[in-house]
Amino acid sequence: MGKLTFIAAFCFFVLFSNQSFSQDGKALFSQNCASCHAINKDLTGPALAGVEDRWPDKKMLYSWIKNNQAVIKSGYPYAVDLYNKWNKTQMNLFTSLPDKDIDAILGYIKVEGSKPAVDPNKPVPGGVVAEEGDNTLLFGILTLILAIVAFVLLQVNANLKKLADDKEGIPATEPVPVWRNKVYIMFATLVLFTIGGYYTVMGAIGLGRSQDYQPEQPIFYSHKVHAGTNQISCLYCHGGAQESKHANIPSVNVCMNCHMAINEYKGEALYTAEGEEVNGTNEIKKLYKYAGYEEGKPWDATKAKPVEWVKIHSLPDHVYFNHSQHVAVGKVQCQTCHGEITKMNEVYQFADLSMGWCINCHRETKVQFADNGFYSIYEKYHEDMKNGTMDSVTVANIGGTECQKCHY
Repeated sequence: MGKLTFIAAFCFFVLFSNQSFSQDGKALFSQNCASCHAINKDLTGPALAGVEDRWPDKKMLYSWIKNNQAVIKSGYPYAVDLYNKWNKTQMNLFTSLPDKDIDAILGYIKVEGSKPAVDPNKPVPGGVVAEEGDNTLLFGILTLILAIVAFVLLQVNANLKKLADDKEGIPATEPVPVWRNKVYIMFATLVLFTIGGYYTVMGAIGLGRSQDYQPEQPIFYSHKVHAGTNQISCLYCHGGAQESKHANIPSVNVCMNCHMAINEYKGEALYTAEGEEVNGTNEIKKLYKYAGYEEGKPWDATKAKPVEWVKIHSLPDHVYFNHSQHVAVGKVQCQTCHGEITKMNEVYQFADLSMGWCINCHRETKVQFADNGFYSIYEKYHEDMKNGTMDSVTVANIGGTECQKCHY
C-alpha cells in the first residue's frame, strides 16, 4: 500500500503541479484582470508588466488589488498619483480574492511580461500570424518522462531490496509480473479514470462555447479603422445596445451614410488574421454592390440588400441577457465583454461567455449608484454608503447572482 501511495502522490504532483501553476495564474488573470488590463500594453488601465517593481510596498499592492478605493482614501502617494494619472478611473474591488490567487496572477504577469510583445495584427515572415504558445504538449511529455523515471526507480529499489534480503539470508518471494501486480493495476485504473473523467467534464463544460471564434465576413470590416482610428461611437452603429435587449447589426443604409462620400480607403495597411493584405477600396466596392449603388448616380435605397454578416457572439436560448441593462444602467463599457474592439481588424469572441465568467463579473463589479436614477429605490444601500457602512455596492448585492435574473 505504501508503494501505491508513493506512486499516486508522485504522479498526481507531476501531472497537475506544473500545469496548475502555469494555468491558474493565466485563468485568474483572464477572469479578473483582462477586461481592463493587458500585460505589455495600456488598455483601460495601465500595462501590468513590471507592476511589482513599480509599487514601493508589495503589501500596499495587495491592498490596492483588493480594495483600491480604501488605499486611495488612506492617502498613499503612489496610489493617489496612479488614480489621478488614469483619469480617476475606478478599478473593480476584489476583496474576496485570496493572497495565493494574487500571487498566481503576479507570477503569470512576471513570466509573460518578460516575453517580447507581439502585435497580433502585424504579419510575420511567411504570412503566418504569431500565436501564443501552448505548453500543454511540453508538460505532457515531461510528465511521461518523469513517470517512466519514477517507475524505473521503483524497480531499482525492488532489486536493491532483493539483494539486501539475499545477503541477510531472508527468503525471497517470487516477484509478481507488472501486468499481474494488483498495486500497479489499481494505480493504472485510477489514473485512467481520473484523466478520462477530467477531460470528459472539461469537454462537457466547454460544450457550445466559442471563445476566440473569428469567422470570415462577407466584407472585411475593420473596427480598428472605424471605432479606433476614426473614433466612431459604438452606439452609432449598434444603437440598440443602449435602448434594447439586442445590440443590433447596422443596416446598409447606416453604412452608406458615410460611404456615399468615402469611396476610397487611404489608411494604414489592413491584414487578415492569416496575414494577407486587404485592399480596403475593394471592400467598399463590395458594400456598394450590396447597396445597389453606382458611383456618380443617385442612390435608390430600395435596391439595397442586407449584408449577410456571420454572427459571432451567441448565448444559449435559456439565458436572458439585456444589452441596455448593462450599457445604459450598469454603465458597462463595450470592451468589458468584447475586448479591445477598437484594436481589432477582424472581430473575434474575446470572452468565453460562460456562466462562471458572468457570475464572477457580477460579484466583483461595482454598481454606479451616483447620478443613476435606476438605483434610487435602494434607499438602504444609499444610506449605508453615506454613513460609511459600505464603500460600494456590487451587482451581487442587488440580486445579480440569483438564478432567476438570467434564467426565468
